Amino acid sequence: MDLETRAVHLPMPVVDGSSPISVPLYQTSGFAFDDPAVFADGMSRPDGAFVYARYSNPTVRALEEAIAGLEGGVAAFAAASGMGAINSVLLGLLKPGDHLVAQRALYGGTAAMINDLVARYGITVTYVAEDSPDALRAAVTPSTKLVYLETMANPIGQVADLPGMCAAASDLGIVSVVDNTFATPLLCRPLEYGADIVLHSMTKYLSGHSDVLGGIAVFASDELYRHLWHYAISLGATLDPFAAWLTLRGLQTLPLRMERHCSNARLLATRLAEHPAVAAVHWPGLAAHPSHELGSKLLSDFGGVFAFDLVEGRAAGERFMSSVRLALLAPSLGGVQTLVMQPATTSHRSLSAAELARHGIAEGTVRVAVGIEHPEDLWADFAQALA
Repeated sequence: MDLETRAVHLPMPVVDGSSPISVPLYQTSGFAFDDPAVFADGMSRPDGAFVYARYSNPTVRALEEAIAGLEGGVAAFAAASGMGAINSVLLGLLKPGDHLVAQRALYGGTAAMINDLVARYGITVTYVAEDSPDALRAAVTPSTKLVYLETMANPIGQVADLPGMCAAASDLGIVSVVDNTFATPLLCRPLEYGADIVLHSMTKYLSGHSDVLGGIAVFASDELYRHLWHYAISLGATLDPFAAWLTLRGLQTLPLRMERHCSNARLLATRLAEHPAVAAVHWPGLAAHPSHELGSKLLSDFGGVFAFDLVEGRAAGERFMSSVRLALLAPSLGGVQTLVMQPATTSHRSLSAAELARHGIAEGTVRVAVGIEHPEDLWADFAQALA
């Protein structure tokens, strides 16, 4: 079935020969047993009987199966936040003395976590261009264990050369991890390009209504999944059933929402690029973006997040954000409302000036997470704020 259909028809538990139309909420911390052997078996593997909610839960399992299916993975584990999923993978695969290769432009929370790993555990990191398999090969050492990429980087939108980078990692026997939050499975499926693990902050597009915290890791390998499942449940990053239930509700409208996010972003980015007060617009859907050609090959559309720089710099950016009336000055992305923020003082606040420059972020860069409002209403708001 097409992904749009699969998003609507979710995995359902069978109850007495019939199936519910919507996934039930199993709001329980544990399950009781008649058979001690079944109880013990459920504690030892992710696909055993449901025992304890930190290990597994029917509602959470339905969400994991749904997103694993959309991404083309064999299994997934859901975490309490996007950073919970990211940390479960990084901490579960890296140990002191290991080496990590990461692309230069990363989400601020991921970059901060990598810096912490470097300082706390003596893990070393080499940053390379997201579209340079040759640079990746040159950076690898005998202690390299992981390559970390983002389908579209936050907030400038650089597109990673997933086929080239993942193939290089595979040739060298290194696990490749791709954060696919900005693209969702509807715009890109990194496992099809050779990635080993795909990450999402489900807080964003997958849940889609700014009312959930959640993350998920999807795996191409059952062996890798089982290894990291044991670590994740010990770390205690498990998603709670109610958040999973809300995310399942949001997932069913993901295809409709993504279509509107992308079309609205296209209208705003195109008009802003022509506005005299705007110095640059960073959205891979624009022909002038450095990743436009690569993105056209790998993505079915270019997403609902972009950034722009104003001619007058930081002060002008602050005036713009203070002047919008429909868009909201708020963190996060992927919800139905349009949000604006300044990455240098919010999502990427922990980075130094040099690190911000490496990410392509200026002090006055404004990031826009486009919602699903009527596009002309959004443009009217932006136009009056620019004026």
